Amino acid sequence: MHTWNVLAEDPLLSVIVPVFNEAHHIDAVLERICRVAVHKELIVVDDASSDGSWERLVALQRHYEGASDCKWQLIRLPFNRGKGFAVRVGIAAAAGKVVLIQDGDMEYDPADYPALISPIFAGKTRVVYGNRFGCGSKASYWWHRYGNGLLTVTGNWLLGGQLSDLHTGYKVFDAELLRSLSLKEDRFGFDSEITAALCKLGEVILEVPVSYSPRSYAQGKKIGARGLLDTLRVYCHFGIRRRLQMVWT
Repeated sequence: MHTWNVLAEDPLLSVIVPVFNEAHHIDAVLERICRVAVHKELIVVDDASSDGSWERLVALQRHYEGASDCKWQLIRLPFNRGKGFAVRVGIAAAAGKVVLIQDGDMEYDPADYPALISPIFAGKTRVVYGNRFGCGSKASYWWHRYGNGLLTVTGNWLLGGQLSDLHTGYKVFDAELLRSLSLKEDRFGFDSEITAALCKLGEVILEVPVSYSPRSYAQGKKIGARGLLDTLRVYCHFGIRRRLQMVWT
């Protein structure tokens, strides 16, 4: 385990956690984040949860803040706007040199942070994506894995990318680069929009294998048909324009 400047005044890493109705999972996630040995700030954006998530977050902040090298910001939205909007709120509040997006469930393990952030701090790249399938992980349903593969192939073709896992929940960025992107998607289309914006810039995205423990819909998994449609809409918006520009030039 690496340790980066744990005594620094300003955080090196900003971890943005969008949360919507994750009361049953949020304790374990935030505990693991606090244990990661890097000077960081934790920005949790509650997207108008109605299951007691906000109350749990307030209690967790009291318990952990000051007991570790992790600064806290809790932000509660007045009504539900979607993952993309919540992440943008977190980006605006971030003070770290590197920004990492962490889902508020137990599918992704914060123990992977050192592997994810090391290439950026080493100057090898400005963007790292966690590859869920690089460690032999399996999707919760077979159609999720094949569907993800089909969307990845489609997205790569339309956007000009060469990624193995376009729709991973683990995305890490140089903060200055991230703030330079014009992002507008409020819901699950955000993940596709940010990849499209990076591909348009010609940014090199490094993939790092991460552990992945998928949950079922009964356990609270939220992405569904609307997320699929948002993804396809964003890919078509950016990709068709790219293809037309290639033809015209």
